[in-house]
Amino acid sequence: MDENYWKIPLYKVFVDEKDQSYVDRIIQRGTFWAMGSEIEEFEEKIAQYVGIKFAVVFNSGTSALHATMLVNEIGIGDEVIVPSFSFVSTANSVLFVGAKPVFSDIEDQNYGLDPRLISEKITNKTKAVMPMDYGGMSCQIEEIKKITDEKNILLIDDSAEGLGAIVNGKKCGSIADCSIFSFAGNKVLTTGEGGAVVTNSKITYEKLKLIRSHGRLDSNNYFENPDQPEYIGLGYNWRMSSITAALGIKQIEKLDKLIQMRQDNADYLSSHLSKILKIKTPESPQGYSNIYQMYTIKLPDEKTRVNLQQHLTKYKIFSKVYFSPIHLTKFYMEKFNCKKGLLPETEKISEQVLTLPMYPGLTKEEMDYMINTIFEFF
Repeated sequence: MDENYWKIPLYKVFVDEKDQSYVDRIIQRGTFWAMGSEIEEFEEKIAQYVGIKFAVVFNSGTSALHATMLVNEIGIGDEVIVPSFSFVSTANSVLFVGAKPVFSDIEDQNYGLDPRLISEKITNKTKAVMPMDYGGMSCQIEEIKKITDEKNILLIDDSAEGLGAIVNGKKCGSIADCSIFSFAGNKVLTTGEGGAVVTNSKITYEKLKLIRSHGRLDSNNYFENPDQPEYIGLGYNWRMSSITAALGIKQIEKLDKLIQMRQDNADYLSSHLSKILKIKTPESPQGYSNIYQMYTIKLPDEKTRVNLQQHLTKYKIFSKVYFSPIHLTKFYMEKFNCKKGLLPETEKISEQVLTLPMYPGLTKEEMDYMINTIFEFF
């Protein structure tokens, strides 16, 4: 459907004059559109915000995942435990390097990997566990870390949706060995496309920079350096542009404000929708904060979910299912012989969830229209 069809879209990016003027400044200078000083500035701001030593930005969250697999030397013969209740790149990134994704089921509070089930999936081939932080709230990362520490395996946090969320006083991305973020269009901090890896390891940090840019040792800006550079490894062109980084700088400066606006909107929606007995509104367990990258409700069954989504579409309110199980996609069913019933909780929750519009600039009038439309359905 045309984007102008929707009265209420699923998301809208919050942009102000500071975003526009900062990006315009870079366009107008006519140079350093790639590898400008904005790259390192954005990386420093991410690291400082998360409370971790190093950040490396990429052109997408998927590139960041791929690079994380490579830098940790995950490859053929290795296994990585992942959720199926996630965006497909979580599992795909493991396949990119020839390793095998091993699906484990989720719990029904945070919709993240269930720590109680992880140990039974660990074998002598397990190189890492990679949970995902769903919709703007951390998975049970501290419980998972106890397991990975005990088993001496890597913990990689796919926190694509979690930048700014807090678990027991710690920011998402600050607990695992490596964590990744996405800055795609629907994220709380968005640059249109983009991603980052954060880590406390300087060795990992230096390797990530090499992988990001052709394996080239960039002591000086490649585009401003007349000397022949040194290529010391295999790398890719996964760099973020200076223009993109500039947008990220201004977005992260107001990230806490954007989160608060989302939380206020979520509180308003929940105060009304929670009155409908057949709707479970999102809740944050004690110690967890939700930044509401998505606002996802849970319904009694798939039939109710389908009918409600059709009703919302009729009234031009965008809603979407996040997520359908990765293991039940055509590709994974054929490649790994995955079948329905493999992950009961994942499959059950994926039939019940529906993500409603959520963005900082969502107005009271829009929310009331959405609430009234849903009440009308029930």
